[in-house]
Amino acid sequence: MINSLYPLIRPFLFSLEGERAHEVTFSMLELANSLGMLGAHESRPEEGVTLMGLRFPNRVGLAAGLDKNARHIDALGALGFGFIEAGTVTAQPQAGNAKPRLFRLPEASALINRMGFPNEGAEVIAQRLAQRKFKGPCGINIGKNATTPLEDAARNYVECFRVVAPHADYVTVNVSSPNTTNLRQLQQVDQLRPILDALLEARVQLTSSSGKQLPILVKVSPDLSSDDLAAIARLVRELRIDGMIATNTTITRDVVKGVPNSEQQGGLSGAPIRALALQSIPVLREHLGKDVPLIAVGGIDSGAAAVAALQAGADLIQIYTGLIYRGPKLVTEILTAVRKS
Repeated sequence: MINSLYPLIRPFLFSLEGERAHEVTFSMLELANSLGMLGAHESRPEEGVTLMGLRFPNRVGLAAGLDKNARHIDALGALGFGFIEAGTVTAQPQAGNAKPRLFRLPEASALINRMGFPNEGAEVIAQRLAQRKFKGPCGINIGKNATTPLEDAARNYVECFRVVAPHADYVTVNVSSPNTTNLRQLQQVDQLRPILDALLEARVQLTSSSGKQLPILVKVSPDLSSDDLAAIARLVRELRIDGMIATNTTITRDVVKGVPNSEQQGGLSGAPIRALALQSIPVLREHLGKDVPLIAVGGIDSGAAAVAALQAGADLIQIYTGLIYRGPKLVTEILTAVRKS
C-alpha cells in the first residue's frame, strides 16, 4: 500500500522545505508501520549473502544520512531493506551547519546537502541502537566533531567508536563528507593510517572484553583520482580493514550546471553522480582483491543501476536520494532486478 501512496504524497512533501519534509515523511512512515502498512517484501533465502561475518537478508541497504539519529531503524527496516546504516554520528552532540542546508534539484533527481553531521551524539544513539527490533545488520557511520582539530581526529573517532561499537553490527569511518571543514584531508593515506590504526586497537580492546569482532569499513569520496582510490584500497588491504563504501557525495557541479539550486554549496547526490560513483568500483575492486567486501552507493535509483553496480564489482548496494524521488517501491524494484540478473 505504501508503494502506491507515495506518488500521491510526494507533491505535498516537495512543497515543504527539505528538512521539514524529512520530519513529516518519518512521521508518516512511523504511522504506517504502526498500522501494519509496511513490510510487503519478505526476503527470500536465495537473496541473502554472508559478508564480514554478518548475514544480510538481501543486498539492498539504506545509506547513512537519512536516519542520522537512529530514530527510525525499525520502520525503515520494514520497507524491505537487507541492512541499514545510521548516522553520521559524532562523539559529542553537534548542531551541524546553519540552515537552510538541504536543497532539491528535481530536474536532475538530485539533492545538495551541507548538513555538517547534525546529531544527538554517540551516547544517545547507542541507546537507541540497543533498543532496535530490526533483525538485519545495522551499521553506524561515525565522523569527526567539527570542533576537533585534524591532528586530534584519531582520538575523536575512537571516542565515538567505543560508545557505539557494543550496539552496532559494523562501523563505517566517514572521512569523505565535504561538509565538515578539511575532513576530506583525512583520506590521504598518511592521515588515514593513524585513524584506522587507532580504531583497530580500540576494536582489539572491544573483542578482548566482549568477544565481539566488529567489522570496520571506510567510506570514500567520488572526487578522488584513481591513484588515490588505489592507495586507500591498498591501505585497507594492508591493515585488514573489513570493507569499503563507494561513494559519498561530490562537490563537482558539471553534470548539473544551470539546474536551479546547483549553485548551492555542499555535497551533490542522486542521479547525476551515478557514473562518477560507478567508475570507482572497478578501481577499488582491482586493488582490494576479490575477498574484501565493497558497498556501492551513489545515484542508484533503479533496478538497472543497482545491477550495474553489482556487475562492476560491488557486493552490496545502498540507496538514499533515489528513495526520496522514487519512494519505497524502489527497494522492491531493485530486489526484483537483482534476482533476475
